[in-house]
Amino acid sequence: MSRTAAGTTAAPTLMLLDSASLYYRAYFGVPDSLRSPQGEPVNAVRGLLDFIARLVTDHAPDQLVACMDADWRPQWRVDLIPSYKTHRVAEDPALAEAGAEETPDTLSPQIPVITAVLDALGIPRIGVPDYEADDVIGALTARATGPVDVVTGDRDLFQLVDDARRVRVLYPLKGVGTLQLTDDALLTEKYAVTGAQYADMAVLRGDPSDGLPGVPGIGEKTAARLIAQFGDLAGIEAAAADPAAKLTPTQRKRILDAAEYLAVAPRVVGVASDIPLPDLDLTLPTEPLDPMALEELAARWNLGTSLQRVVDALAHHGTNT
Repeated sequence: MSRTAAGTTAAPTLMLLDSASLYYRAYFGVPDSLRSPQGEPVNAVRGLLDFIARLVTDHAPDQLVACMDADWRPQWRVDLIPSYKTHRVAEDPALAEAGAEETPDTLSPQIPVITAVLDALGIPRIGVPDYEADDVIGALTARATGPVDVVTGDRDLFQLVDDARRVRVLYPLKGVGTLQLTDDALLTEKYAVTGAQYADMAVLRGDPSDGLPGVPGIGEKTAARLIAQFGDLAGIEAAAADPAAKLTPTQRKRILDAAEYLAVAPRVVGVASDIPLPDLDLTLPTEPLDPMALEELAARWNLGTSLQRVVDALAHHGTNT
């Protein structure tokens, strides 16, 4: 718990890591010349540890959670929009049949190492069957009583930004040293929508990287203008059905033609914030939970200075709380 100037206990500051987003960035941003004594790449592991050390040092959260994809492509989302993340399914027929995500060959073996290191450090990991990390982040944000910092390279989570609740997204622009502090003011400046309106804009414009078609002919700027004019997606659909509403004939036709997509897309794009969560202590540890296991992992995988930076950051945080 943080303390106010008057000495009263303030609500804890919660930091939520979109773990896969961050270790993917680490994998592609850190040289694969970083290897274990056996020659296996550990660039994603060490890069993620460097991220965490920097985040703890710079932002000093009271609570920290590594949010995981228990299911990166939930069937219920695919049932609603069959094209959802289709292009990211592994090309190997056996893996594709199992719905596995296409992951670089040298990244996949690093993921179990990441989870083992997080567990030895005592950093809580949460993944919920049938849901993505985004949903875990949304659920934890909804339940938070204090400020929330979501660390992600996924713009979809801009929908959680809420100045009134002190929820912001820390979006890495380059590594983790340069973070875009995303609040409602920045979203309004960049996209002409607030966090509460971002998901509606995303539904309208679509996202080819996630297999979301959007409404053909309506891009980001047009979507933002329509939201400004009619308030939200429901208002836009109502306007399309109202001959007296001020829509161009082309816009009206595009929205009406996309009615089937618009009926299901908000559930796919929006985070499922009401999911069940395990009862865990989210407090940021000040020392490793399992020092012996951590020592063994450090030696086995040559985690060196990256792991030490995290341990030092946690210890330093402990002396300042």
